[in-house]
Parts: sequence; structure tokens; C-alpha cells
Amino acid sequence: MALNLIISRIVAEKLFKKHYVTIEEVEECFLNRNKGLLEDKREKNKTNPPTLWFIAETDQGRLLKIIFIELQNGTYEIKTAYEPNDNEVKIYEKYS
Repeated sequence: MALNLIISRIVAEKLFKKHYVTIEEVEECFLNRNKGLLEDKREKNKTNPPTLWFIAETDQGRLLKIIFIELQNGTYEIKTAYEPNDNEVKIYEKYS
């Protein structure tokens, strides 16, 4: 399955340098996701289209939170990805 991901050079560098996350791991999480998506409704993070997120495992079992915007043409613009904290995991488990 081909994914249409948009990851800017700046975001890709931040993912790798700050969070040690590769583009391949982001792709794996999209393919491995088995629960729903949540919308980030916090005022400071509101976007149009809305900012969405999910938590999934990479093929190696690493848990990542993927934050993105779904564009009209079926592409996903990645905003960030990182290992979630316990509270984020609890929220996702409860509401997804």
C-alpha cells in the first residue's frame, strides 16, 4: 500500500534529531494503526483542516504518536511524531 505522506525537510530533520524518529517508522505506524483517530481540539493547535493524531507501533514494536493533517487529495501532512507519554496513551486508549 502506497502512502501519500508529506514531510517537509524541516519536520524530517526535527523528527530525527529531536525524537530519533525516521520517516520509515512514521510510515510503519500508519500501516500498523488498528484504532481510530483523535482530533487535537486545543485552541493553540487548531488548524483547518483539523490536526489529527493516533498512537501505533512500528514494525519493531516502538510506540509512536503521529500528528498530522489530512489533506483533501488523500495525502497526509506530518506535523510531528514522537514516543507518547503515559497520559497520551491513556487518552488514546479511552477515546479512540
